Amino acid sequence: MTMHHRQQTIHSYAPRQGHGLPHDPFNAIIAPRPIGWISTRAADGTLNLAPYSFFNAFNYVPPIIGFSSVGRKDTLNNIEATGEFVWNLATEDLAQPMNQSSATLASDVDEFAIAGLTPLASVQVAPPRVLESPVSMECKLTQIVQLQGADGAQVPTWLILGEVVMVHIDHALLENGIFQTARSRPLLRAGGAGDYFTINAQAHFDMRRPR
Repeated sequence: MTMHHRQQTIHSYAPRQGHGLPHDPFNAIIAPRPIGWISTRAADGTLNLAPYSFFNAFNYVPPIIGFSSVGRKDTLNNIEATGEFVWNLATEDLAQPMNQSSATLASDVDEFAIAGLTPLASVQVAPPRVLESPVSMECKLTQIVQLQGADGAQVPTWLILGEVVMVHIDHALLENGIFQTARSRPLLRAGGAGDYFTINAQAHFDMRRPR
């Protein structure tokens, strides 16, 4: 394929000028993404649980995970006030409760109750875990970074990073001490208003780093 023909097969666009497609492809391209299902506790004790689709892990030692809040939401306010949060693994079995917890509700409403989920006391932080989730990570806030564009202008999105201080894993997901990723059936976010995926063992392949 020549460079000229290759250019003819590519749709290119500058995001600030619009994508020129029926739907913005950005979320669909950076996908699937793990879900940041974050539980927090407000300063007055009110519980909050909400999913975030911009989430991932960023460091080994110490283990650091993070998510972005597009707009100022209760989760961000609670973490600013208390410095703590818990990440809970959203699985295929928990898809409906996870979706229920994404509803826009008043700050004094407990999403655990709305979604029919059970708060489980954490060990090192005040926010509870989701009892029904097979994996939870208790986190202490390390940084909150307001994002900005290449022009230096701040945007109303905040990246929240936290050090994992406690990890809880259901024994059913461990085989000879090895975590079985596919067995957990993690729920993964994609593009579109309601596109989700999960993974299974058939999707696995092994590829080692070159020596």
